[in-house]
Amino acid sequence: MVGQVAILLAAATLVSTLLGGVVALRSGDRRHLLLGFTAGVLLGLVAFDLIPEVFRAAGLADTGVPPVMLAFAAGFLVLHFVERAAALHHAHENEYGDHRHPMVGVMSALALAAHSFMDGVGIGLGFQVGTSIGITVAIAVIAHDFADGLNTVTILLVNRNSRRRSVAFLILDAVAPILGATATLFFSPSEDVLGLYLGFFAGFLLYLATSDILPEAHAHHPSRLTLVSTLLGVGAILGIVALA
Repeated sequence: MVGQVAILLAAATLVSTLLGGVVALRSGDRRHLLLGFTAGVLLGLVAFDLIPEVFRAAGLADTGVPPVMLAFAAGFLVLHFVERAAALHHAHENEYGDHRHPMVGVMSALALAAHSFMDGVGIGLGFQVGTSIGITVAIAVIAHDFADGLNTVTILLVNRNSRRRSVAFLILDAVAPILGATATLFFSPSEDVLGLYLGFFAGFLLYLATSDILPEAHAHHPSRLTLVSTLLGVGAILGIVALA
């Protein structure tokens, strides 16, 4: 019965993920704002969700967002804001598009789908610990899977993939949590394995946000509103994690 509830709640993430993808597909001329928000979301996931989870898996922290990670995100944002204000990279902004490639988008989307699968695993394992824990984890996953759908489509489109391929990977990302929750009926990954995976994925997302998405967001548009969008993305994830 508990396993069925976990799978049912994981299925609710499908709607959240698809909604995020639809928003990304319809962004049009506001894509630079969406890219800035996406980069902020990725930074927030790394600083407030993934790395603290790595700490917990290693027995270095118990609950909540460690203050050191707030400092980490603040340091990144301050340097980024100062750089944009000084226009240090203005001469190179038109060169960023040369580094985009469809395969980068595909690999990134697959990594995000793998993370969504682990989200589903987290829901299932949460219910193995207790019903209240499982519901809390499920609410957090449903809330941030909107961002997962947003990120999946945005990353694919930025790297010159077609809308059809973007939709296909969006569906994969939406279904992945259901598969993950179902998988927990048959196995439970060790804390060591989960910690290594989360650490690797955190590094992957941070690189993606800083070297791919943020430069593209600032390449052809004024930076002020994009900077605000990035800050909103970070704040959104901080709020979600804090509530969870």
